[in-house]
Amino acid sequence: MATSWLYGFAMACRPAAMSDSAFESLADSLLATLEEALADHVDAELQGGILTVEGDEGTWIVNKHAPTRQIWLSSPVSGARHYAFDADSGQWQDTRGGGDLLAALGGELGVELNWQAP
Repeated sequence: MATSWLYGFAMACRPAAMSDSAFESLADSLLATLEEALADHVDAELQGGILTVEGDEGTWIVNKHAPTRQIWLSSPVSGARHYAFDADSGQWQDTRGGGDLLAALGGELGVELNWQAP
């Protein structure tokens, strides 16, 4: 069975140090924490590993992307961003050097967000 070049590229870009189960645990913890933290401020719903947030500016989507072990953010304010877990800082960092996920999402929604890796 042939695999697509994109799948091969995604597999090559995966952080080798993090196991699939570690990624799932970290990502699930993050998404659940975000849903809980945002619930008092905006309409936030977590379903099937996808967090949908309805705010004044539109709809944000935060989801886990297992093939690359990243969290993906789709924002009506800043567009699409990808975040990889940085073990040194304990945060999800923008893969293009744009800071951490909590600061970006919290700033756009006007909500202070905190999360600690389990």
